[in-house]
Amino acid sequence: MWRSRSRVDESAHARFEATVMPHLDAAYNLARWLSGSASDADDVVQEAYLRAFRFFSGFEDGSESNARGWLLAIVRNTWFTEWRRRVQSADATPYDEDIAGDQALPGWSDDAGVSPETLAVRKDEVQLVHRALEALPLVFREVLVLRELEDMSYKEVAAITGVPIGTVMSRLARGRKMLATAVRAAQGERPSVRLVRKAEPGHSEESGNGR
Repeated sequence: MWRSRSRVDESAHARFEATVMPHLDAAYNLARWLSGSASDADDVVQEAYLRAFRFFSGFEDGSESNARGWLLAIVRNTWFTEWRRRVQSADATPYDEDIAGDQALPGWSDDAGVSPETLAVRKDEVQLVHRALEALPLVFREVLVLRELEDMSYKEVAAITGVPIGTVMSRLARGRKMLATAVRAAQGERPSVRLVRKAEPGHSEESGNGR
């Protein structure tokens, strides 16, 4: 009996490691951007992985993309649980539900013909954008991180954040405008930084397909 239970436990551990552990970097990246602290991110990821393992038996779809979204939702919920414990209130920053569209933020580009010189963004400029992103309210920062840095679809971002796709698009639009304004102000109206979003072959920005 004990030997049988041990085999089951080993099988569960092996499946968890194969399905969830490959997304550790994405989990830490999201936790770091949400918390703004490396030490907090470590704690959040550790707690999130404990929760993920605890509830892994209920995760029926073992596909890589769904496992990633499932894990990032746990990371987000883990951070917000801690955040609410600290501040005793949720972020109440308003957003405009009527704002739509997915125009590229100055600083992000999917242009295929961009020269290597343009792509070679100086380290100080990248840090400038990062500082501006860290200063955004959480509701805007999290969707920008998931969409722009983790390259997740609108549908995936909506599932992780627990809001409709329209709200995701609204927050993205406002967040991009806020970030662009902050970056330009910090640059003193110097030519805007151009960063390159991760893009897979065949990547489409059409909103009608859930992207």
